[in-house]
Amino acid sequence: MMLWDIIPGITVPFLGTALGAGCVFFMRGGLCDGLRSALTGFAAGVMTAASVWSLLLPAMEQASDMGRLAFLPAAAGFWAGVLFLMVLDRIIPRLRACGAEGAGPARLSRTGMLVLAVVLHNVPEGMAVGVAYAGVLSHSGVTASAALVLAAGIAIQNFPEGAIISLPLRAAGMRTGRAFLLGVLSGAVEPAGAVLVLLAARVLVPVQPYFLSFAAGAMIWVVAEELVPAMHEGERPDLGALLFCGGFTVMMALDVALS
Repeated sequence: MMLWDIIPGITVPFLGTALGAGCVFFMRGGLCDGLRSALTGFAAGVMTAASVWSLLLPAMEQASDMGRLAFLPAAAGFWAGVLFLMVLDRIIPRLRACGAEGAGPARLSRTGMLVLAVVLHNVPEGMAVGVAYAGVLSHSGVTASAALVLAAGIAIQNFPEGAIISLPLRAAGMRTGRAFLLGVLSGAVEPAGAVLVLLAARVLVPVQPYFLSFAAGAMIWVVAEELVPAMHEGERPDLGALLFCGGFTVMMALDVALS
């Protein structure tokens, strides 16, 4: 597989954001609670399973020459990813806080912070996809199908994120087309981050176990901090939990069956 062959895969998360932003043309309000809970739960399940089978296990396989200590690079990289996302959450207001109601210029200002929060949140997700495809290119235990399913799981998570950017922007008085464009552009950092990781893949090969597990840590933090609480919101919290289990099972089955 060549670098050009994986371009469609690294653009999948961006397409998820673009589709979510497209809701601005059809919806006056936000996503209904049931749909948001279902999408969030399924994406959380996919990303959790992908973190294990597509990132952490290959990281430990690559460090197998360390014997019983093969878990150390995975553990170190994992916690580096977690701490990186914790720092981002300290610097940028969380998505829930940024989504607070307001009016006029104040509401637009909060929405601007929301855009910035989503953009920064998308950077490690794009890197995660890039790291996964770097593992495919280096034949280090990550399969192309696993990387694609990982990208699809992130795309599902990005769908409501695109919507929660474009819809508030339009509600604050911005033109529909411009609100859609800003929602789309918020996801552009993901393929950009993936490409940067891929371009540095040869340099990263010696430390790839750390980068694979870094991506896993970043994604597990997003799941634990953002997705799991969100999937329990609304009148049917069990729906999100059920879809989490479904997403986990789908990702696990696809990774094993297509590897």
